[in-house]
This record gives sequence, C-alpha cells and structure tokens, in this order.
Amino acid sequence: MAVGKYETHIKPKLLLIEAWARDGLTDEDIAKNLDVGVSTFHAYKKDHPELVESLKVSKDEADIKVENALYKRAIGYEYDEVTQEPIYNAVTGDPILDEYGEPKIAITKIVRKMVNPDTTAQIFWLKNRKPKQWRDKQDVEHSGSVTTEVKHDLKKLNSAELMQLEQIIAKSADTE
Repeated sequence: MAVGKYETHIKPKLLLIEAWARDGLTDEDIAKNLDVGVSTFHAYKKDHPELVESLKVSKDEADIKVENALYKRAIGYEYDEVTQEPIYNAVTGDPILDEYGEPKIAITKIVRKMVNPDTTAQIFWLKNRKPKQWRDKQDVEHSGSVTTEVKHDLKKLNSAELMQLEQIIAKSADTE
C-alpha cells in the first residue's frame, strides 16, 4: 500500500506545525509552508485528530500568552534589571576566563524597575471585554423632528447662492 503525503510530508513536521501555530500563523500560512493546498490541509485535519490537537493546543497557548501579556501591560508590572560585567584580574587588568576561554561574568547591579500601566492596553482590553460600555461608537435613536431657523440677511447672497438655498429648502420639504 502506498504511503500518503500526510505520512511523509505532514506527520514528521507536527512539532514544526505546532510552532507555526504558536507563532500565530493561520491554517492558510501553514498549508503554504507545507506546500499543500488549503483544502488538502483541511482534509488532513478532518482525517487526523493529532493534527487538529497540535494546532488547537498551540493556538490556544499563543492566545493565552498574548492575553496575559496584554493584561500585564494594562495593569503595569515590576521587573529586575540585571547588569552583568566581566571579572578582571586586579593585578594585570586582564579578564578572568572560564574553562571554555570565555570571560567570567559577575552580576554587578540589580535594579527593581516599574512599568507603568498602559492606558492604550487598558482601553483595548475594556473595548473587547465590555464592548457595550466601552466602545467608541454610540447608537443614538432620535424620534421626532429637527427644526432650524435661519436668520441671515438674504440680501447679501448672490443669485447662485439663492438658487442653491432654494434647492435645499425644496429637498427638505420633499422629505417631510
């Protein structure tokens, strides 16, 4: 029995496919990377549950990481900034080397820093989590009529402006 393309081209790359999904690639992007058609890729997903599971877990994991990072950015956070420098011989001034010939490194300073809450991240979070309260677009229903009163000296208008005004008045009378 002949071995299908899934067994030779897709199954050996499940870990790579997981990584692509985790990096945010769409099914279309993954299919292109695998050199298969999108419809073929979808058929593989129907026939091979391990493919679906690896995609699902990876995409869910990526979404969770992004959500966590956005939340962290929205509320602010603290982190330690670590400064490392090579260790030098006090007599010769030469760097002290480790067993691999690389300079030994010592932590010289640790500074606790604060990242302030990001209002843009907060707005984005709230617009998506509570769209009814936080969206920009407001739906306003108006029942009734709007009347305007124009108090201009019509003598100052030229004939073209008067004709234009006449057309506007005629249109508004037609819609009532």
